[in-house]
Amino acid sequence: MKHLFARFATKISEWAGKPVIFILALIAVIIWAALGPFFDYSETWQLVINTGTTIITFLMVFVLQNAQTRDTRAIQAKLNEIILTSHAENRFIGIENLDEEELKRLDELVAKAAKGRAETEACRTEEVEKAAPSKKAEARKRSVVAKAPKQKQRPLEKS
Repeated sequence: MKHLFARFATKISEWAGKPVIFILALIAVIIWAALGPFFDYSETWQLVINTGTTIITFLMVFVLQNAQTRDTRAIQAKLNEIILTSHAENRFIGIENLDEEELKRLDELVAKAAKGRAETEACRTEEVEKAAPSKKAEARKRSVVAKAPKQKQRPLEKS
């Protein structure tokens, strides 16, 4: 039963996201609106669209939530595998279970670390540039030498 609902939710969410389904829903609303004058915009006429959209929305919430939850879990599993097989810190595995305040605190710590790393890398880059002339600087020197006016060689004059 569990797998049956999962497959059902996946198919329905794929189906509901197609442009054709949107167009069909739009056509249904246009037809409903066009029928308004024939039913004198009665309460029954309004009840039809209200009831229909409410039922569809109510059921789609559960179907889409199921599909989204499974997708999120799959993405988390993939990210955890990447973390485990890389040089990243294992402490990030499972952070999706933290509360909002803990996530904010962790986000701030990561931002500080990234800023510190960027500053460290900038210092290293400056040191490397000072120690060895850059390729751009060497290329500029070559182009200046190449652009220098050449003196014409005069044939040997006889004296």
